[in-house]
Amino acid sequence: MKRILMLMSLCAVLCHTSCKSKKEEKEGSSSYFVTSPLKVDTSVVQEYVSQIRSIRNIELRAQEKGYLQNIYVDEGQFVKAGQLLFKIMPKIYEAELLKAQAEAKVAEIEVQNTKALADRNVVSKNELAMANAKLDHAKAEAALAKVHLEFTEIRAPFDGIIDRLPLKLGSLVDEGELLTSLSDNSQMYVYFNVSEPEYLDYQANAKSAGKTKVNLLLANGRMFTSSGVVETIESEFNNETGNIAFRAVFPNASRLLRHGETGKIQMTVSLKNVLVIPQKATYEIQDKRYVFVVGKDNVAKSREITIGAELPDLYVVSGGLSEGDNILLEGVQKVKDNEKVSYKYQDPKEVVTHLRLRTE
Repeated sequence: MKRILMLMSLCAVLCHTSCKSKKEEKEGSSSYFVTSPLKVDTSVVQEYVSQIRSIRNIELRAQEKGYLQNIYVDEGQFVKAGQLLFKIMPKIYEAELLKAQAEAKVAEIEVQNTKALADRNVVSKNELAMANAKLDHAKAEAALAKVHLEFTEIRAPFDGIIDRLPLKLGSLVDEGELLTSLSDNSQMYVYFNVSEPEYLDYQANAKSAGKTKVNLLLANGRMFTSSGVVETIESEFNNETGNIAFRAVFPNASRLLRHGETGKIQMTVSLKNVLVIPQKATYEIQDKRYVFVVGKDNVAKSREITIGAELPDLYVVSGGLSEGDNILLEGVQKVKDNEKVSYKYQDPKEVVTHLRLRTE
């Protein structure tokens, strides 16, 4: 009986030892690829929410009071510079012009008579001067009456598209009342806000300041057919947001873009001497990005990193890693923090060769 118990115990020990040995062998056989961050010059496409504005957008307002006698255009209509848009009933102003012209004619005759008398020394030169002054005043009144009459016709100051017409035919119009708006959409201004660090990078890397090409992503997700150019940058940062406004100009021959639209500017930003790592070498926990850094003791330790920019297959790392760090390239979902691993080193240039990287 004792022999049987001893044999059973011996078998149990041998079995346990064998299983443990196989388990250790299995664990030791797991090998992973490790690489390092690569320092490169690259570029990234940054997106900025933008506001689209006409290069000229003005309000057309009545300059005289009266009844709206004629409306010659419709909402959304394209008009040419100088085209007649509205007419305010001109009868009163026509009468005032005729009266002023008649008074100017009387003053002119008075000057002629006074000059004839002055030539014969019947009246003094001062009398003639007074007559000429009255004539000048009468002419000025006639010119002013003519201007008031012209103000009853509202014409387009430039080529553009008519906006909404708030008033109807026959409406009583007050001086300064809004008749419509006119937009010149031949070219469009697109405004977008850039943070201070991005502004500094832009100024440092711009090949020709103010001439960077940009693209416009429309609200329906489609790219606008023409590229634009960054023309100006505002002079001051917004103290509340820490941003500064850029302005790009886009050609708009198709008239697709309209005043007040929104979109997203896509601008290619150059990045110098930045660290890039494969996206597959990272994992995310609660909106934070991590990698496993493998030390000289072969222990993989989790480390939080800061992502500066995102490329199709790569991340630009702005914090948390240095060029000489070894990071786990594969198996980030299998390895646990502080786990000892067996690995093979893969050159970062070789790793990046198989991934999409924008080169300068």
